[in-house]
This record gives sequence, C-alpha cells and structure tokens, in this order.
Amino acid sequence: MTGGLILALALMLDALMGEPAWLWQRFPHPAVLMGRLVAWFDRHLNTGSGRKAKGVFALLCLIIVGGITGAFLSLGGPVIEVVCAAILIAQRSLIQHVAAVADGLRLSLKQGRRAVALIVSRDTTDMAPSAVARSAIESGAENLSDGIIAPAFWFLIGGLPAMLIYKCVNTADSMIGYKTDQYRDFGRAAARMDDLLNLIPARLTAVLIALPTGVLNQWPAITADARLHRSPNAGWPEAAMARAIGVALAGPRAYDGVMQDFAWVNGVGMREIGPRAIDAAVGVLWQAWALILGLSLILGLLMM
Repeated sequence: MTGGLILALALMLDALMGEPAWLWQRFPHPAVLMGRLVAWFDRHLNTGSGRKAKGVFALLCLIIVGGITGAFLSLGGPVIEVVCAAILIAQRSLIQHVAAVADGLRLSLKQGRRAVALIVSRDTTDMAPSAVARSAIESGAENLSDGIIAPAFWFLIGGLPAMLIYKCVNTADSMIGYKTDQYRDFGRAAARMDDLLNLIPARLTAVLIALPTGVLNQWPAITADARLHRSPNAGWPEAAMARAIGVALAGPRAYDGVMQDFAWVNGVGMREIGPRAIDAAVGVLWQAWALILGLSLILGLLMM
C-alpha cells in the first residue's frame, strides 16, 4: 500500500475515532512519552555551562529516537502504519477543543474562558468574549498546521520515521523552545529545528485554508499579515483563516499579567465576534482536512 493511501486511511481513522479515552487511560499516549523524554533531558542537561551544546545533543537524541522508533513500527506493515499515523494526527481532538469554546461561550463568558484556557497559553481570566473567540480561532488555525498538516506532510516525505521525528521536535519546541532565561540557550536548537520543519507545512496550511474558502486571490495580503507575526510560521494559517471567515485575529493580549501589543491580522475584519465565528472556523478546519484527504488519495493512487 502506498504512503498516500496509508495517510488517507489514517486521516479518516482519526476523524472517526479521535482520542479514545478508554485507551489512553490505560496506556500513555505517544505525546506523553515524548514529553517525558524531553523533560528528562531538561532535568539532566539544562544546567551549568554549555547549555546550547547540550540542547543540540538533546535534539539529536530525540531525532534518533524518533527515527528509529518510526522505522521499527513501519516493519509491522500497512495496518500498523495506519494506526500509528492516526494516533499522531489530531484533527478530531482539535475540532472538539475548538468547538468546546463556542459551546462554553453560549453558556457563559466564564465557561468560554475555562474552555479556551485548555488550548492557549495566554492569560484568560479577564478576557472579553471577542478575545476568547479570537484565541480559539487562532489556536485552531495554528494547530491545524502543527497537529494535522505538518505530520501528514512529513509522513508523505518519509513515512513513520519522518512523522515521528517531526512530532518529537515539535513536542520539544512546545516544552523548551522559549526565549526565557531558563530555555533561551538549551531550547534554541529545538526551536530553530521546529521552525525549519514547519516552514513548508505552515504555508501549505494557509493554501489549504484559502483554496476551498475562495480567498486565495488575497494571497498578497495573507503574506503581508503572516510576516507581521512573531513566529516565522504561525502567522500563515492565522492570516489565511482571518480572511476565510472575515474576522480580525491576533492583536493585544496578555501573558503572565503583562499586556503585549501584537499587530492585528486582517485588521479590517470583524473584531466583535463570538461563537458563530468559532463555528465558521471549525467548518474551515474540516474543509482543509477534506482537501488534504483528497490530495493524499490522489497521490496514493498515482503512486500505485
């Protein structure tokens, strides 16, 4: 079975099953295992001098572990590959978390804040309803890239080994890739590698959002807004999503009690938004998923 067909089956399996609670209550999720490994390196190497070099060593170890594990699992054949790839893709989980924010906001602002706090790192305590909605939409767009399109892209490039390498690097970046005193040196290699591995997938995600929603003709504006983002990659899916549903994203937000004045994405879009905007974003997430599913099927059939 070709890689494209395996990926297509994995995408459908994830969309149907998501993250079965009964399974991950009994066994640790692969993301949890990756997190434990990153945490071990953090505890044992992120001390003293030479932290940049130690961070590079930790990253290389993660890449080797991911590659070897992926190669070993691939020996199990197409069925094992489909199941493993489905576990490493998070479309259904993403949809559930983003939609939960809309459901929460419909009940009360407090419930909306509580739901969005599960998927963003910014301060949520004093968020206005529009800020809650924007946060959910931004998280959905960014995680479409990190959690679905990028793993799928790397699977098509190099099978399970490449997919697991990407997930290990992405997990490391989410845990230690911060410009703080604690991680500025040790997490530098992981952050830079994550930027590199997401370079193409982030832009591909923007295309997959823009194409089915009819805003591909606004690509110059999407590009301009994407470049305003503090991340070299996260701005691309955000900028495409903003235009796809006609809202303004990003803008000022608080981290650790400090308000930061970030640039608006699609500043001419609607700023007073709520659950309906989140619903629209969820629809776009499914459209992008359907497009990558179709492309995987086509590639798989062509490679037979």
